[in-house]
Amino acid sequence: MTAASRVLVLNSGSSSVKYQLIEMTDASRLASGLVERIGERDCPDHATALARIADELAHRGLGVDSPGLAAIGHRVVHGGSRFTAPTLITDEVLDAVRELVPLAPLHNPANITGIEVARKLRPDLPQVAVFDTAFHTTMPESAARYAIDTETADRYAVRRYGFHGTSHQYVSRRVARLLGKSPEAVNVIVLHLGNGASASAVAGGVCVDTSMGLTPLEGLVMGTRSGDLDPAVLLHLHRVGGLSVDEIDTLLNRRSGMLGLCGDNDMREVGRRVAEGDPEAKLAFDIYIHRLRKYIGGYYAVLGRVDAIAFTAGVGENAADVREAAVAGLEALGIDLDPALNSVRSAEPRVVSRADSRVAVAVVPTDEELEIAQQAFGLVGKAE
Repeated sequence: MTAASRVLVLNSGSSSVKYQLIEMTDASRLASGLVERIGERDCPDHATALARIADELAHRGLGVDSPGLAAIGHRVVHGGSRFTAPTLITDEVLDAVRELVPLAPLHNPANITGIEVARKLRPDLPQVAVFDTAFHTTMPESAARYAIDTETADRYAVRRYGFHGTSHQYVSRRVARLLGKSPEAVNVIVLHLGNGASASAVAGGVCVDTSMGLTPLEGLVMGTRSGDLDPAVLLHLHRVGGLSVDEIDTLLNRRSGMLGLCGDNDMREVGRRVAEGDPEAKLAFDIYIHRLRKYIGGYYAVLGRVDAIAFTAGVGENAADVREAAVAGLEALGIDLDPALNSVRSAEPRVVSRADSRVAVAVVPTDEELEIAQQAFGLVGKAE
């Protein structure tokens, strides 16, 4: 082990901090955990949460003050158009992230707080921001621009940014390795299907389109989010229904998607209800799959040639019925799932399509923390 070969990854939310300490020589997890209910009596603020994490690591002989720690990597949700790569955190960078708060009011403030506290904890240590949006900044303007007045769009930074970027980047590279090819040689459709869900079209390791837009609300049907919607629905709900902007925001982000359609946002429960013949759950499942298939077909057209479709995240990795339904009947596109392989549960990356399928269908467990650690460690190494 080199003198400094570990990265502490912090994912700071409004009321929680997740962490992993990763040894970069072999990508092993030395420690991981979660501090929840920040803001309550037992844990009043992020400083207390970080102190608890530091104490836990010290108790295990992995202290934050260890010379073996090379960097702290921070997940930051929104980097706008400015941040296209992992970035060493300075006062100027932090100010720029603050300016992006209007684009991610629920996420960036918590990310900033975590960074501020960690910098006080280890002011001597390189700290790196890894942005959810960065991987998608390679999208051409034809994919990133909305068809609204250009001056208005530019004034208010209205464009498609995309999210889940660390997951899409990690999975697209991991699929290439699974196929025995370099990322530059592979075109992949990545389907990150969790409670939040997004799709991306990755050509030769470069993102050329993704389903989420200005915010994580656009795109696929999700656990509690509507995904794609006629924008006039918002006007109708306001003018005719009398709903306020905040009420519409709550409706579309927290009371829509699978929860709004059938009362359950856990796909395991939805699947159980479908198997029992519940018509409400079946319709919700069919809507979910219909939207997913539209994106698969659309991104097939965008890429022109598809080498693999990769399913990842909680639903993508574990719901065999979702994978089967999503690609059913697409044999003419060279997509031929093997039902036996698809039904096998495993924590390992694997191909679940038939041997003669022109397009590989893969299940790849995502690892956003490792991706953040690798990007942070790579940047610190370059800086040295």
